[in-house]
Amino acid sequence: MAANRPDLPSPGFDMVAFARISGSVMTYDWGKLGSSSAVARLASATPPFKPDESKPYAELWMGTHPNAPAVLVESGAALKDVLTPTNLSPELHSHYAGDLPFLFKVQSIRKALSIQAHPDKALAKRLFEKSPHLYKDPNHKPEMALALTPFETFMGFRPLAEIANHLSKYPEFARVVGADVAAAFCAQVTLSGASPAPEDVASNKKALRTLFEALMTQEPGVIARELDALVARVAGSTDVLDKLVVRLNSQFPQDVGCFCAMLLNFVTLKPGEAIFLAPNEPHAYLDGDLVECMATSDNVVRSGLTPKFKDVETLVSMLTYNYGPADAQVLRGDPWKGLAHSRLYDPPIAEFSVVKIEIGRGDANHVEHNPAIKGPSIAIVTEGSGSISVGANKQAAPAGSIFFIGAGEPATFELGGDAANFVVYRAFCEL
Repeated sequence: MAANRPDLPSPGFDMVAFARISGSVMTYDWGKLGSSSAVARLASATPPFKPDESKPYAELWMGTHPNAPAVLVESGAALKDVLTPTNLSPELHSHYAGDLPFLFKVQSIRKALSIQAHPDKALAKRLFEKSPHLYKDPNHKPEMALALTPFETFMGFRPLAEIANHLSKYPEFARVVGADVAAAFCAQVTLSGASPAPEDVASNKKALRTLFEALMTQEPGVIARELDALVARVAGSTDVLDKLVVRLNSQFPQDVGCFCAMLLNFVTLKPGEAIFLAPNEPHAYLDGDLVECMATSDNVVRSGLTPKFKDVETLVSMLTYNYGPADAQVLRGDPWKGLAHSRLYDPPIAEFSVVKIEIGRGDANHVEHNPAIKGPSIAIVTEGSGSISVGANKQAAPAGSIFFIGAGEPATFELGGDAANFVVYRAFCEL
């Protein structure tokens, strides 16, 4: 523990209001290789990290999660060991047991992540009690993803009419779920697929669940046969969905998750756009670079596009089966506190929000003063360079630099003299 080392602060240390920190780089198979990865490029700002061009750099963790805790660059102290009622705020320190309630990340994706959902708090508690070797904690894991580059993702179930059309357009899909299930689903969509009446929505969700369960529980041999037939039939097609299925099959041959392309909204976010992924909603990140913030947890229920454990029964039972177009779920940020260069991404949860600060060379004002936030924050510079000041402490902030800012501290962000721009993502929590 830090208290036993004379070179590190004691648990009573109460002076860390602003400090540069170092995150942890994770090299999962799905990450982008070498310096093509935004994770690797940004991590390179903090020595001694240097990218190996043959390695897949997938995630940069910035927080206090025990699997990859951040440390203060100057002292080497673990960030968690210098958190106090002052720099967390007394309310947050009490509510979250002296810890950060969020985990901040950068992700770089070249290969699809699993079809998955995250449990709500009640389900997370039950899963943890039943299978702690699979579900490591009792917390929920709502998360928000903000695109740094064009970012492809599955998110939520498509409008029902689109799914019904895919059952007709892709006979392989219809054969996988079975003729009776396909016919019953299409009949339900014709009857009341567009109705907003609560009783019709309930019937629609029941039909969607039956369809999804039929797909996810189909025999692997049937999945393999029909997917091979589909890929052979659409090879060379320029259709977006056809190309997506072929690509997913090249990454995960004969995997049931490839058929989820017919069921889930396929979205490409532009830089600056974001999505919030609530508990019990299906999704999968497919390609691109992003900033991600989540409640501090590692609970994931998977069902496809993965060699890992697939808990199909739990996934089928936990989903909300909400359906509809994805556009309404895309966040573009809102003006924050009347500031010229700051936009707020504020999901409907308590654990975190994110502010994006973006100052360009062509802007009239090259300085942004963020007022004090009633809780802690972590900020990472993703583009350009500048400086960040908290009180009398002013630090250079090149791309890739990461900072902890304590509760109640106003912060000033200033574009560097020779930089074309200065872009900072700042995750925070305040009760």
